[in-house]
Amino acid sequence: MPKRKLQGIIVSDKMQKTVVVEVESLKVHPLYKRRFKVFKRFKAHSEGEYHTGDKVVIEETAPISKDKKWRVVEKL
Repeated sequence: MPKRKLQGIIVSDKMQKTVVVEVESLKVHPLYKRRFKVFKRFKAHSEGEYHTGDKVVIEETAPISKDKKWRVVEKL
């Protein structure tokens, strides 16, 4: 099974080797068929220098800690 990859923007880089990435997706209301944005935040492992506002790609991995199950792959 391939690993999921998501694009998002870093909203916090205050932790050591961890960044918080906010991913935006579109959902459709089941009754009214209107599209709306949904935001979800993921904690991702990062070895390199990433800062707030950077657009990055994150990839699903085996659990690294209690909350971290993603890692930063590249900066866009």
